[in-house]
Amino acid sequence: MKKSEQVSEKIPTANRQYKDTVFRMLFSEKENLLSLYNAVTGSHYQNAEALKIVTLENAIYMGMKNDLAFMLETNIYLYEHQSTINPNIPLRDLIYIGIEYQQFVNDKSLYSSKLQKIPAPKFMVFYNGTDDVEDRMELKLSSAYEHLAGEPDLELKVLMLNVNEGHNKELMEQCQTLKEYAIYVARVRKYASELNLNDAVERAITECIKEGILVEFLRKNRSEVKMVSILEYDKEWEEKKLRKAEYEAGKEDGRNEGIEIGKNEGIEIGKNEGIKIGKEIGKSKGIEIGREEAIAEMIHNMAKCGYSIDKIAEITGRSTEQIQSIMDR
Repeated sequence: MKKSEQVSEKIPTANRQYKDTVFRMLFSEKENLLSLYNAVTGSHYQNAEALKIVTLENAIYMGMKNDLAFMLETNIYLYEHQSTINPNIPLRDLIYIGIEYQQFVNDKSLYSSKLQKIPAPKFMVFYNGTDDVEDRMELKLSSAYEHLAGEPDLELKVLMLNVNEGHNKELMEQCQTLKEYAIYVARVRKYASELNLNDAVERAITECIKEGILVEFLRKNRSEVKMVSILEYDKEWEEKKLRKAEYEAGKEDGRNEGIEIGKNEGIEIGKNEGIKIGKEIGKSKGIEIGREEAIAEMIHNMAKCGYSIDKIAEITGRSTEQIQSIMDR
């Protein structure tokens, strides 16, 4: 069934302003979050109450909101979930950690002679989109610097983990909740390609409960998980559609720019007895689209400069018939 048909059959009570995700719902529970932390760090903490949740629930900047933030001992961890690749995560995390630190030192003086200690940060993104990415990737803030010379004075690194089913198998074995979450997401995507979205999510939830996947979580939060899953999947699809539109627009802009550059280069080279115009433009500009327009402009320009048809044919490598046809146009 086509996407447009799926959307029309969604549950009518779904609130489109709802910003939560199944990932955030699931790992907002301290026991699950501690299990995830142990898996990614290789630790063996047992007391979930040792986690201090500091997620920025109300701090929103330009529509951005962080998913999970917590402190353990002397460190602070910012976990994000993404279903689409976002290279701006390091910059977003820089904003998040700035707010966290501001709250941390709110009642302390930064002008005293004593060094103010702050928790060391660790940034991580759990990716479960449909693009083919490696199991582990490192994103850097310095990649966004427009003119970076030497080592950056300010750097922020984010580890991105692919948590789709079949990826990071060792990590999945260390965190059963994450493994079952990946199975649930895969079920929703599978059935969404066959059924309307409402039925796809309902079938995925029912099957997972029967097969012992996220049983307690799904039973306890069934209606909310269903609503969030529908909105989350729809948001993922809309973002893909937006990126495709951006790509097509960029391609069209590039084509138009290429034609214009090709024309201008052809005229300039024609004025200077531009020999082998098409070949040179292809090498220097890489714009095949503008080749024919450039040659036509050059031929007309050379004719105005008094070149004979035979001489133009010799320079351009075109037949006299082709040259005459271009001049007639």
